[in-house]
Amino acid sequence: MSKRFPPISGKLPVFMHGADYNPDQWQHDPGVLEEDIRLMKLAGCNVMALGIFAWSALEPEEGVFEFGWLDRVLDRFGEEGIYAWLATPSGARPQWMAAKYPEVLRVSSNRVRNLYGKRHNHCFSSPVYKEKVTVMNAKLAERYAFHPAVVGWHVSNEYNGDCHCDYCQEAFRSWVKQKYGTLEALNLAWWNAFWAHTYTDWSQVESPTPHGENIVHGLNLDWKRFVTEQTVDFCRHEIVPLKAVNSELPVTTNLMGLFEGLDYRKFADVLDVVSWDSYPSWDGSEADKEIAVNAAFCHDLMRSVKKEPFMLMESTPSNTNWQEISKLKRPGMHRLSSLQAVAHGSDTVQYFQWRKSQGSSEKLHGAVVDHVGHEHTRVFRDVAELGRTLAGLTEVLGTYPDAKVAILFDWDNRWAMKDAKGPRNRGIHFEDTVLQHYQALWELGISADIIGAADSLDNYALVVAPMLYLCREETGKKLEQFVEQGGTLAATYWSGIVDENDLCHLGGFPGPLRKVLGIWAEEIDALRDSDVNGIVLGTEGTVLAGEQESSTALNLEDHLQREYDSGELCELIHAETAEVLGVYRSDFYAGRPALTVNRLGQGQAYYLATRAADPFYKDFYGVLAANAGVKRALATELPDGVSAQARTDGETEFVFLMNFSGQSQLVTLDGQQYRDVEEDEAVEESVLELPVNGVRILSRKSQ
Repeated sequence: MSKRFPPISGKLPVFMHGADYNPDQWQHDPGVLEEDIRLMKLAGCNVMALGIFAWSALEPEEGVFEFGWLDRVLDRFGEEGIYAWLATPSGARPQWMAAKYPEVLRVSSNRVRNLYGKRHNHCFSSPVYKEKVTVMNAKLAERYAFHPAVVGWHVSNEYNGDCHCDYCQEAFRSWVKQKYGTLEALNLAWWNAFWAHTYTDWSQVESPTPHGENIVHGLNLDWKRFVTEQTVDFCRHEIVPLKAVNSELPVTTNLMGLFEGLDYRKFADVLDVVSWDSYPSWDGSEADKEIAVNAAFCHDLMRSVKKEPFMLMESTPSNTNWQEISKLKRPGMHRLSSLQAVAHGSDTVQYFQWRKSQGSSEKLHGAVVDHVGHEHTRVFRDVAELGRTLAGLTEVLGTYPDAKVAILFDWDNRWAMKDAKGPRNRGIHFEDTVLQHYQALWELGISADIIGAADSLDNYALVVAPMLYLCREETGKKLEQFVEQGGTLAATYWSGIVDENDLCHLGGFPGPLRKVLGIWAEEIDALRDSDVNGIVLGTEGTVLAGEQESSTALNLEDHLQREYDSGELCELIHAETAEVLGVYRSDFYAGRPALTVNRLGQGQAYYLATRAADPFYKDFYGVLAANAGVKRALATELPDGVSAQARTDGETEFVFLMNFSGQSQLVTLDGQQYRDVEEDEAVEESVLELPVNGVRILSRKSQ
């Protein structure tokens, strides 16, 4: 049965291709607009994000609005078949506002108000700022919500940061009071009896500060949660006047992938479509494989926020100007990196920026149109070539990666873990660890959703839960049920340590996961970076099979090495109902369990007690995925650095073969009948050659 998501906008039922456009910076040169329109059409660009930081151009004085320049741009777009994501300009306030209403400026955690400057230097609680945003957004909606060239609203830009002013302190106290109800409950949840930090009045509750309270972990965690909810509430506040005029026009805001400051899953209910800004540091070497894994993870994370096709709202067509080393994209990398986003579920490819600014901080940031001002550049040719490719991929639009594997990745878990004070204060490397597990799936050509603990597990066969340090009781019950009903769970060390209030679980770690994993974690040893231990499989007294009771199940013994190095953290566990698959190689806990499996109901739960070294994860997940019935995008061994990702509508699968290895590679197909999507012809070869930074897009019937 065919299933496709509808286009992001019915006005533009093709891949969106475009960039951030800032005509407000070029009002002194009217000829720029006409030349830009000519170049947009030449590059195959059909949509622009417009007016993102244009507040001063829209309202040069308080209450004085200038829309003529924007009228001209949108009207010309409409005449030329170009569309716009029209932005609300709240990402940067005008000078006059800060001068007249200093309360709109943020107060830092040191309790000192910022001077005017930069972006997002404004308070989300300020009544004045919220009122000014409402007025501006209402006027934009009244004027443009039904303009034929407008396909949607781009709300603000890269929300980030926090404010510690009196408004925000009062808002935080109200939030905390609503959450806990009484001071007694608050003091217990935050364990304030420690160091005599008990609150006796709600007025004593303040945000964490470097020169005051900052060691109460429950406070630190709740402040981060509050900042997310405050930011989401401000985003919702921005959207209300837009939707009041035209509720059908889709709304997005550009997120930032692994940005730590905001829990992006909380935006799912307020956005119609998720978009994000991707800026990998492509190196032009073998390191591009690791960079590609990180970029792929972020694409999957953003796709998983709403479990729908997403938008690549910003990327650079060449280089940045803010990374430590801003390298140029090597030949082919623009096409490869852009199609990587498409492979993982994006229905757009857009850039920052269209035309380079002549001055200020981003004047040297990459753009489609360079300072030279014409189309005769390498970058422009790369963009135009991609435009032609995207125009030919309409049959892929609205399809979706059918992931049967999920990785648990929660923001409050990472916040709490980094505040834990032990066992490795020099770095517990949570993100790196998650990416290590993800990379194994990437190398195997297995699609994965990146989900939160509150998300449903119904559609997954394999759930990977690395370092689930903060684990609620309901999360433990949900994972138990998942395994009992036939699912496969893979969990690791440093899991089930604290609850949602950052209080340690009593009765033995891993707390709510103890039953499903069948182990008790007694201690955890922190290793120096130079220390090495190892996992030994198949020693006397261990169980090697770990396979399902099926004649077709793969045996771990046949597909894993005898030993793997490990390090960083080594948990000392007792197998209660679990079977031991591998033991530690050295130190005083040599011979104790390091890898276990627990049978529960119709499924099984694996526990890895230490951070293993490669190639453990690829070997391990190759067996687990096969036994769980998880398909690879291509059922053959992929060369190192080559990724295979698939999107489907249920009838046709589109397989993207992408070469991030830095050298030419040969890819063996799996015997199915394929069509080359771009060439629209049958693939006769059984082995395909992928050049450096090469991409092939194939289609086949769904199995």
